[in-house]
Amino acid sequence: MSVEATSAVPEEKTDNLLALLLAMAMFVLVVDTSFMNVSISAVVHDLDTTASGVQSAIALEALVSAAFILIGSKVGDLIGRKRAYVIGLLAYAAGALSMTLAQSLVPIIIFWAIIGGLGASMLLPAMQSLIHGNFQGPAQRRAYALVGAAAAIAAAVGPLVGGFITTYLSWRVAFLGEVLVIAIVLSGIGRVHDVPYTGERRVDVVGAVLSALGMGGVVLGILVWQEGGELVGLLIAIGIAALATLVWWLRRRKQQGKPALIDPGLFASKYFRLGISSQTLQQIALGGLMIALPIYLQMVLEYNALEAGLSLAPLSLSMFAIALLAGRKAGNRSPSKIIFAGFALLTIGIVVLIPIVPRAHSGWALVAPLIIAGCGLGLLVSQLNNYTLSPIEEERVSEAAGVNSAGGSFGLSFGLAFAGAIMLSSLSLLFTHYANESTVLSPAEQDQVSAGLEKNAEVLSNTHLEQLLEGQPEDVKAEILRINTKARPKSLQIALLIPLLAAAVGLWQGFRMTRLPDPEPSSAAEGVLGG
Repeated sequence: MSVEATSAVPEEKTDNLLALLLAMAMFVLVVDTSFMNVSISAVVHDLDTTASGVQSAIALEALVSAAFILIGSKVGDLIGRKRAYVIGLLAYAAGALSMTLAQSLVPIIIFWAIIGGLGASMLLPAMQSLIHGNFQGPAQRRAYALVGAAAAIAAAVGPLVGGFITTYLSWRVAFLGEVLVIAIVLSGIGRVHDVPYTGERRVDVVGAVLSALGMGGVVLGILVWQEGGELVGLLIAIGIAALATLVWWLRRRKQQGKPALIDPGLFASKYFRLGISSQTLQQIALGGLMIALPIYLQMVLEYNALEAGLSLAPLSLSMFAIALLAGRKAGNRSPSKIIFAGFALLTIGIVVLIPIVPRAHSGWALVAPLIIAGCGLGLLVSQLNNYTLSPIEEERVSEAAGVNSAGGSFGLSFGLAFAGAIMLSSLSLLFTHYANESTVLSPAEQDQVSAGLEKNAEVLSNTHLEQLLEGQPEDVKAEILRINTKARPKSLQIALLIPLLAAAVGLWQGFRMTRLPDPEPSSAAEGVLGG
């Protein structure tokens, strides 16, 4: 399989099969995390691991992609976009294959989260460049539309497809399917014309290290806190200090006329600053929802993967439908007002959802708030990319899109990690509080509960907890099950405050957008893959 550069694609050539293969690659990229979310309880059971461990792997995969996407883009420039595309696909296939064969969580973290995340960081920028270089005019717009549609469809149907396969076959089969799709995509690699890079070839190594340290330190600190590790404050402080130093470093490099990881001049546009921060907030909210809700459905209501996927469908399907509708029907309507409405609906949906969680006995109780939140997310998906990139000159839109993707991926990983950490810490506090209030548990048993939670707070289904309590006196067993039944929904309710806070800040950002004149639509921005 050769990945050597070939001549630029002829101007009039249209390759529908190549567009389809690129769309298939994007479908796998997006559907992957959905498969993991709805399979949490099955993975926990089959690998004899914990829900927090699986959640950490999900957050880590998003983090690695975010931390290295800017570096991955530069690597693609230097080694060739086609070669970077192939390496990214192979890395992603290795991650999916590890899910198929893994017997513990360790290979999943190494291959699926870290190597797969690195693959995604190379794949997305390379795909953007290859679409731009392999198609021209109307064919290029159709290729972008097809790839964008594949991403939207994957987000919409991922929970349903993953839930069905996991329930009736195995979660391993779902990930094996990803490997087969990637093999099909790679079989057509000869159709891809490489896109030569003519820009600056020097690498800002310091900027690259600072960006990875910054995003990595913050999210890794939260994940270490979640798992009860030490040096949490140090990791988060290193992350924040690295991000602050990165800002200083980029400005200094620009003043000296030297190449920088990203051009700080991009942030001179208020539209870009508002857009990228709103993109990050949207993804924090989505990440928080997509970790709290699957755990609630699978560990509290004890749903299987298909039932969890069906319960999440109102969120994903309404997001897809509204994004499609708003993209076609927005017309001359103000994008800033649509973004404001999107954050408003997202906020309302989460506000309605939070009091329902402790009282819900089935996924049906969640349908209305999830549809409201999904409609809000759909409005945001339809407008945010174009709003963020519209003021950027065409020759810089690819770099700006990389920054936008990094911000979105960082927001997703932060939402996944922070909501999960808040969920487990609040579970520990609530469980200890209810245990200490108990008139059934002896002081020694109360101390035993507190000591156990300090080491390993974990969201457990009552069925699993009952198995762990085998041999305990019946009154003690019944009391701990009662406490678990009471504490779990409240801890998940508290975790939902993270996406609520992100949505509320986004609502304020949306209001600020409405105070500005709307940016002119950008044809270059419309052709950029979303983060």
